[in-house]
Amino acid sequence: MAYVRPRGGRYAKALAALGAASALTAAATPSVSAAPAQQAGSARYVALGDSYTSAPGVPEQSGGDCARSSVNYPALTAAQLQQKSFKDVSCSGATTDDFWRAQGENAPQLDALGKQTKLVTVGIGGNDIGFGTIIGTCAQLSPTDPAGAPCKKQFTAADGSDQLTARINEAAPKIARVLKTVHERAPYAKVVLVGYPTIMPDSGESCFPAVPIAAGDAPYLRDTEKRLNAMLKEQARAAHVRFADTYGPTVGHDVCKPTADRWVEGAQPENPAAPFHPNAKGEASMARSVTAELRKH
Repeated sequence: MAYVRPRGGRYAKALAALGAASALTAAATPSVSAAPAQQAGSARYVALGDSYTSAPGVPEQSGGDCARSSVNYPALTAAQLQQKSFKDVSCSGATTDDFWRAQGENAPQLDALGKQTKLVTVGIGGNDIGFGTIIGTCAQLSPTDPAGAPCKKQFTAADGSDQLTARINEAAPKIARVLKTVHERAPYAKVVLVGYPTIMPDSGESCFPAVPIAAGDAPYLRDTEKRLNAMLKEQARAAHVRFADTYGPTVGHDVCKPTADRWVEGAQPENPAAPFHPNAKGEASMARSVTAELRKH
């Protein structure tokens, strides 16, 4: 399919914002946490993850180039569980590879774990399937066929298979490896794998042009996210760890909702957050999902 650049100031601004969000990578500052004096592996609660965990743009920001918020779901979970020994090493732009390698000057995330760790939350997988580029591509293509599904066509292979489903399947063993290594490095910890909250309306409706996603691509992206969450839940089950569903509790608070009811922002955030990322209300909902899961047993 030919690439066509959208016209008009609205789309130019939206796509510029999306590009900035996609470029959120950890590069220049040491890891900042609720307990900065702690040595690696000494915290009792350690949070690992990507930008949906770190919460870029949500005030107050405390994580340097990792774009980590002081009120992201790990910080709120730590407060709700009265965890005084807490280290958040989540970092915007992280993939599963960044659990083993440095992200800029930030140490590999898994280095924060140790035998003293009693609780680990993990939020990862979106960047392994290329979340930022997927959203950017869909937004760029939407004006070419706003009533159709240009993004779905873009990600349909010549044999008719869905490329995003293939990416999710390819990410599954990476998630399995992460969970296995977390068990090895923090053998006495409860582990919670955290899913992704509702982004596009669960109804499948589109709110184009307010959010530049074509009508047919809204349900396509919804279903893609559901497949990603289903894969994460299955990997959690296979690894005998808990899974926190953050999708169900956030239905009705997607990118198309009015500002006051929106927990995940659209291409042009009206509440402080990165484009297509949770705002403070979204992070608070995710924290409730994590604590509810931990309190089941």
